Amino acid sequence: MKYKIVLQKSEEGYSVRCMGLPGCWSQGETEEEAIANIKNAIKEYLEVAEELLQEGEIREVEVAV
Repeated sequence: MKYKIVLQKSEEGYSVRCMGLPGCWSQGETEEEAIANIKNAIKEYLEVAEELLQEGEIREVEVAV
């Protein structure tokens, strides 16, 4: 899957967050390191989300925009 990320240069290097996954962010000294780190963060986020989904009843809602 592909996820949109926001990469920002900071005083310490680069910060990066995944727009579609609230609270999923990382950082790195270089752009390449930050991207590698967010890939790992996304993978771990999805693993935890999958575990949490198994604890409850899954439903879908429709929202008109």
